[in-house]
Amino acid sequence: MQYQIFQVDAFANEVFKGNPACVVPLKEWLPDDILLQIAKENAVAETAFFIDEGEFIQLRWFTPDLEMDLCGHATLATSFVIHSCLDYPSDEMHFKTMSGDLTVNYTDNRYHLDFPSRKPEKAQLPSEISEALNIQPLSVYKSRDYMLVYDNENEVKNIKIDRQIFDNINLGHGGVIVTSKGESVDFVSRFFTPQATILEDPVTGSAHCTLIPYWSSELSKKNLHAIQLSGRVGELVCKDLGKRVLIGGQAVLYSSGWFII
Repeated sequence: MQYQIFQVDAFANEVFKGNPACVVPLKEWLPDDILLQIAKENAVAETAFFIDEGEFIQLRWFTPDLEMDLCGHATLATSFVIHSCLDYPSDEMHFKTMSGDLTVNYTDNRYHLDFPSRKPEKAQLPSEISEALNIQPLSVYKSRDYMLVYDNENEVKNIKIDRQIFDNINLGHGGVIVTSKGESVDFVSRFFTPQATILEDPVTGSAHCTLIPYWSSELSKKNLHAIQLSGRVGELVCKDLGKRVLIGGQAVLYSSGWFII
């Protein structure tokens, strides 16, 4: 069988920036082990598979290692492909996912993801994470992911991870966010996943489900501008809606083609 595939750089307005994701339209689901093998073959942080049911779109996300419960940049990439490459008739897309119903709207030249808020709670930092860090955080929080708050943007930029120690902890679907106030934006972040094929995720939309409520409270503002400080860099416009968050960004097509199984 022959399948169409798109590779998109999400949370970016030019190629080689943001976070690359592969997007595969399907007519029916392939076996889970085949979906995971495709994601491994693609060798990017996430591969999204979707089935357009008309009224809504079934959506699933796979890393090269496992199926994810929520992924922001691959949802943005999927929305871009559906809207800009496959001529979807509406600027609003409704997805059915493992994390419930998600809506994406295309307005003001950006895709705005309506995601669940995951407000973090104060937490103790596991020793495997603490010992793996070259700089210790000011404070630690947790929702799905551990969130480590630092004093300034320079510290976030200079974080280094000792992977031999870091990979001793298994966080399942979760990872480790490092964050601080930004110098030119409201806040900055980076994201690391232990035991993953790709240690540092270039731009992590789902992490902003936690970052947005935290920084909205800290900065006393609902509308926020954020940068993820990976080597590829990603820009996000954010809004705290209480139980939900809006995560906005642009995307650009890198390649499209076909693969055969």
